[in-house]
Amino acid sequence: MPELAEWDSFYVIVGSAAGGLIGLQFVVLTLIAQKPPLRGVDAGAAFATPTIVHFATVLLLAAVLRAPWHVITSIRTFWGLVGVIGVFYAAEVARRMRTQTVYHPGLEDWSFHVVLSLAAYLLLALSALEAQTHTHDALFAVGTAALLLLFIGIHNAWDAVVYHVFVSMRDSAD
Repeated sequence: MPELAEWDSFYVIVGSAAGGLIGLQFVVLTLIAQKPPLRGVDAGAAFATPTIVHFATVLLLAAVLRAPWHVITSIRTFWGLVGVIGVFYAAEVARRMRTQTVYHPGLEDWSFHVVLSLAAYLLLALSALEAQTHTHDALFAVGTAALLLLFIGIHNAWDAVVYHVFVSMRDSAD
């Protein structure tokens, strides 16, 4: 498909970034894990795991969209399914954020962990519906969703590091 060939460099860059950030996130989580745990329900499933899931989704999209597809039908079904699963996952993250007791999430947390990720996954799912008739526009929507997930992951990873360095470690030193 000539439409996908034009996206080759984009997905090489975005996929490489996502893969590198997954590795970096594991290093950060390993360093954080060496400190004494906080009391209460673990917040990792609400805050750390979604970051890895977003990076992995971007990496998966980049890898699959670089494959030599001949028709849009198969690939749009795939990315639509990823989008639908992501919508349900964003709802699960919201539930986990509400039930964890270690940290009280603020507006920024809800925005990045739930609202923006939900928007990215919805965009991915809805673009699959439009891909048959508006392939060019749908591919821009997929690229936008991938970049949004990548930037959400970067924000959330940074936010977690800042929290652990400046709040959690200070509290455990007291």
